[in-house]
Amino acid sequence: CPAPALLCGLLAAVAAVAEGGRALPQLSDDIPFRVNWPGTELSLPTTGVLYKEDNYIIMTTVDKEKYKCLLPLIASGNEEEEKDYKGPTPGELLEPLFKQSSCSYRIESYWTYEVCHGKHIRQYHEEKETGQKINIQEYYLGNMIMKNPLSEPESRELSCGYDLLLSLTQIPTKNIEGQMTPYYPVELGNGTPCSLRQNLPRSSTVMYICHPEAKHEILSVAEVTTCEYEVVILTPLLCNHPKYRFRASPVNDIFCQSLPGSPLKPHNLEQLEKQQEMLKMPFRRVKEEEMPSTKEEKFSSIHKPVAVGSHQLLTVGTTHISKLTDEQLIKEFLSGSYCFHGGVGWWKYEFCYGKYVHQYHEDKESGKTSVVVGTWSKEEHIEWSRKNAARTFYLREDGTQTVRMVSHFYGNGDVCDLTDKPRQVTVKLKCKESDSPHAVTIYMLEPHSCQYILGVESPVICKILDTADEYGLLSVPS
Repeated sequence: CPAPALLCGLLAAVAAVAEGGRALPQLSDDIPFRVNWPGTELSLPTTGVLYKEDNYIIMTTVDKEKYKCLLPLIASGNEEEEKDYKGPTPGELLEPLFKQSSCSYRIESYWTYEVCHGKHIRQYHEEKETGQKINIQEYYLGNMIMKNPLSEPESRELSCGYDLLLSLTQIPTKNIEGQMTPYYPVELGNGTPCSLRQNLPRSSTVMYICHPEAKHEILSVAEVTTCEYEVVILTPLLCNHPKYRFRASPVNDIFCQSLPGSPLKPHNLEQLEKQQEMLKMPFRRVKEEEMPSTKEEKFSSIHKPVAVGSHQLLTVGTTHISKLTDEQLIKEFLSGSYCFHGGVGWWKYEFCYGKYVHQYHEDKESGKTSVVVGTWSKEEHIEWSRKNAARTFYLREDGTQTVRMVSHFYGNGDVCDLTDKPRQVTVKLKCKESDSPHAVTIYMLEPHSCQYILGVESPVICKILDTADEYGLLSVPS
């Protein structure tokens, strides 16, 4: 077969070749492969998928070139690890989160969701009325409070019994961004009575999902049936359990070494790769010339589209910004000289603190199309803050309070075709704890035509939230 067909034959063979007479699983697009040509030096990976010297096939090209291709043992590895696992149960792994009495928050266009792990889920909205009085509209979507509280040993016994039940049955999964993902469910009942269901109490299922880089964030909140909710929490604590572990869909290497008399790589394949490289060259030059010069290191976005209730988040992106020092980063952010970018797909978003919010699209043929979503005016923001809550607070366990989020108004954007009025956006700046001080999460919503909510969460904001004045304006910490 020609060189490209050799690769197709290799992948098909993975599904058919036997390991000790046993056929491997049927070839699936869910399992990615990569043909590796190591030459004379072959060093097999010591982690991940397993390899055996006798699990190979001989492939021959149309030019009579012969290769011995070592195949990965896809069906092994994880299954053996899960079978032999003797560590803590998922309930025990999550126990520190419940003991810390920590809470996670998610800000939506109208509602804010509060999940205090092991205690309750609250949905609330704050409004500032005349005379600076704060009016709070709230519902409890579920509570862990029991009529006859169990002692700690009894509670642990109940948790272990629940874990045992899960281990004997199939672990439940949920479709998260197109991938069936295992989760650990925690049921909460006894919420605020629901008038649409004869005043029955609201209830929720909290689904804890392993994510190694997460900080117990609320990924989504959805009302699956009337007054019954599903809340998805990303946590690294579950990742120590192999059955809940984050699957990064690793690429499985197929190692092909030439047999005597054959080149290290098929001749036709080398010619094809050279042709493909030549085709890429003009596009690469154009792209480099169009790139603006910058002293800062940029990384691409990781997209997380999430549906929350009836509201679809327009964009959720996680970006990593340049590795400046904290002090430099804060000064550049507050001066508006360093801007955050987010969004995937057609539209991207640019936020420059104290300057503007832009929505833009870049195309090689038509260039850059930009829409001004909102521009900064300190006077307009102060006027807006007199009618809206520019600061929201969080009450610590010791009775002191700290600023949890600030909201800023950016008005006078481009005129909207649907409303014939200027676009406007409320920017919500919130602290997001992370091991990396340079992680930034940006999401954009449009609750009403051409009226937007831009959420910005970052560890950088954690360092300056407490500097917020009565109008929510931030400054460099002294």
